[in-house]
Amino acid sequence: MPRLTQKDMTESEQRQLKTLLHQEKKKRGRPLTNSENNHINHIKDDFIDKLMKERDTAAWQARTEKKKNKFKPDEAATYEWSANTHMRGRR
Repeated sequence: MPRLTQKDMTESEQRQLKTLLHQEKKKRGRPLTNSENNHINHIKDDFIDKLMKERDTAAWQARTEKKKNKFKPDEAATYEWSANTHMRGRR
């Protein structure tokens, strides 16, 4: 799976990231050094990794739910398969 970018994030996720980064910068109370900027970038990467993992988990759950529901008979269906299959099966 390709790396998630800020363009691919929803608005709420972008706001969360921006707030998180701003809070980290505000903690320092002064202009950041290169080392601190790198730390901020690591925080951003960790946030993106967490989002990607959450999306993968949600996609996996959706796939398993779809597979589970695949074989359930539909209550609203009007076509009855058992009435149209031969008693002795296909030959």
